[in-house]
Formats: sequence, structure tokens, C-alpha cells
Amino acid sequence: MKGRFSHPRQGQGSAALWRLDISRRGGVAFSGPTPILKIPQVSKAVAPLRVEQGEMWMKGFAEFGPRMVVLTGAGISAESGVPTFRGPDGLWGRYRLEELATPEAFARDPLRVWEWYAWRRELIARAEPNPAHQTLAEMEAVLPGFLLITQNVDGLHQRAGNRRVVELHGNLWRVRCPREGHVWEDHHVPLPELPPRCPTCGAFLRPDVVWFGEPLPPEEWRHAMEAACEAEIFLVIGTSGIVEPAASLPRLARAHGAYLVEFNLEDTLLTPLMAEIWRGPVKETLPQWWICFRRS
Repeated sequence: MKGRFSHPRQGQGSAALWRLDISRRGGVAFSGPTPILKIPQVSKAVAPLRVEQGEMWMKGFAEFGPRMVVLTGAGISAESGVPTFRGPDGLWGRYRLEELATPEAFARDPLRVWEWYAWRRELIARAEPNPAHQTLAEMEAVLPGFLLITQNVDGLHQRAGNRRVVELHGNLWRVRCPREGHVWEDHHVPLPELPPRCPTCGAFLRPDVVWFGEPLPPEEWRHAMEAACEAEIFLVIGTSGIVEPAASLPRLARAHGAYLVEFNLEDTLLTPLMAEIWRGPVKETLPQWWICFRRS
């Protein structure tokens, strides 16, 4: 049984919030405020490597139900037709994130921001969970120690059947009143009014997502860090490993002894951490891996 890391308790001021610091030596420390979503620095893409599927040491794990934690990114939803943010056809290649995904952009032009999010909602409403989403729902159904951590805001994991989901970056199908703080689901497509207004105070509502420069939800981040520390198997699916602080979670899991498996089309910044690598469309590779795991 792995020990749980210590953390500040309530009543200790700002120290009761969280920050994850990864040093160049791989050290991990928890302190300070909840981490903010950082704008990724663009660098040259890593050339993909032809890596053979690793030899799994998990034989017998399925019988005892390991603590399996999964981190998903935009790549899993891309195979359902949801555009990713990076890459040659990514959304940030066509739009400036500073104009659409920051608190300053919303304060400056809420209509422009909402037009973009309304367009995304319409795209996502037409998308369906793919076999990778469905495989994750099956994993949750049979593994008591399963937890899904996602950077995605599209809700496709829940539509596939997952219920133990930690949403680090929020959910596009929820709206929030910045004045009163109330949050609720709104699945209208299209929205009846842009920008939508709070029915009680009249303020412009905002999407209940984390914008760049904002802190992650403290409870979700705490849950994600604890799960990473206690994971025995940690799957990294369809994420570039660029956006922090989510990209720190696989490093945290590795530091606590987890077995890491990556599913992606190409190499990422996280690939050197992996014990096992599966290359190809995740809607094909993840179901294949799950079949192998259940037969082990």
C-alpha cells in the first residue's frame, strides 16, 4: 500500500491551496496556491519513433483490481471529430487563444468569446463517443480502483458511461455566473441568446471552463494529485504533454512507482517516462491493450 503524501490542512491560509513544482532533477513538492493553466510554449514537434508494444508486467493485476488512473487529452476526442488545439490543423493555428480563452478576452468582448464557444458546442453536440471512450467506460465498470482524469471539456467521457471523472479544465456544457458564482448545466444547441445572461442577476454568463491564466479547481486538482500518487497503472491517452499543470501528473505517478503506458499517434514530451508505448489511433490501440490486459 503506497503512502499518501502530506498536504496542508484547512485553516492554514493560502498554504491550504496547491502547487506542483517539478524540478529539473525530477523532484516533486507541494505548496502554495492552486496551479494556473499555462499557455504552452510552441516548440519543434518531436519526430515519432517506431516503438514496439512493450511486454506488460501486469499479469494477474486484472484479478486483484489495480489502482488504474487514466489521463486523457484532446487526441481521444479528435477521433470523434472534435478539433484539437495544436498541430497543423489545430484550433490555435486558426485562432488566437489570447482573444478567446482568457479572462481578459471575455471582459473585453464576451460576445466574440461566446460565439466561438457556441460554435464548439455545436461541433461537439454532433460528435459521438468512439471505441476508446467506450473502453474507458468498460474499465470503470470492472475495476474498483479506476479513476479518469481529463483535460477535455467536451463531456464525451460521461456520454460514454464514465462516472468517476475528474475534469481538470471544466466542462463546456456547464455555465457559470461570475457575479453570483452559481454553476449549472445547459445543453441548449444553439443557445437562445448570445451572450447568455444569468436569469437572476442579469450578468453575462461564462462557460464553466478553465481559461489560460486561471487556477485549476482546487478539489479536482487535489483529487488528481492523490490519484497519481496512489496509481499502480497510469495510462496517458491522446495528450501532448505540453499543457501544465496536467502534464506533471504522469511524472508524479512515475515518481511514486506507477507503471506508465502511453497511447498516441507520435512521440510526446512524456514518452521518455513510459514503460510501454502504443502508437496508432487510440480508438484502435486502447481496445487492443484492454483485451491483452484482461487476458493477462
